[in-house]
Amino acid sequence: MIRVVLADDQMLVRAGFRALLDAQADIEVVGEAADGREALHVVRELRPDAVLMDIRMPLMDGLAATRDITGDAALADVKVVVLTTFELDEYVFEAIRSGASGFLVKDTEPAELLRAVRAVVAGDALLSPGVTRRLIAEFAARSKEPAAAGALDGLTDREREVMALVGIGLSNEEIARRLVVSPLTAKTHVSRAMVKLGARDRAQLVVLAYESGLVRPGWLG
Repeated sequence: MIRVVLADDQMLVRAGFRALLDAQADIEVVGEAADGREALHVVRELRPDAVLMDIRMPLMDGLAATRDITGDAALADVKVVVLTTFELDEYVFEAIRSGASGFLVKDTEPAELLRAVRAVVAGDALLSPGVTRRLIAEFAARSKEPAAAGALDGLTDREREVMALVGIGLSNEEIARRLVVSPLTAKTHVSRAMVKLGARDRAQLVVLAYESGLVRPGWLG
């Protein structure tokens, strides 16, 4: 059973999400919060598998709450999915850097929301390649000079190669075709790179690819 917490200051939004999620045999909404501070308290108490986190909330916004959740080692298994009104919300970029596993627009199709919750809990890529590329473009536009690549010393040459392809927005299937390997092999290389670098998910692997200098702005082909 996938345990979910809903954090949104609009009661009707929470009610809609709860009705959809609770109707699934494998998903259960175990808690709700109307602001970021309450969300942090509920997550610490209930330790859910995933949090659907609105960005704009009173007392503590979703960005600060996400940072506190992902920065707490005791909550390492909790995945945060940021909810926003617009795909390119100005805060989405910072939310990913703060440790969110991805983001969804609030008017997403119900089937896509369900797929996203299951995917993020399973550790798969939440963001579609197209959305990932837009996120990367935003990151590239804001990125500063990269840090030294010493953090990547523990990676094999193939893991670096795969990480660079993740960094330009390729899916596991696209990486497999590019390297002429099976999708399972590509996924294994991605997973190993994430473990070695301590990345919570694919989105953070993209950020690390840029911050280490492995990928530079403009490499979106």
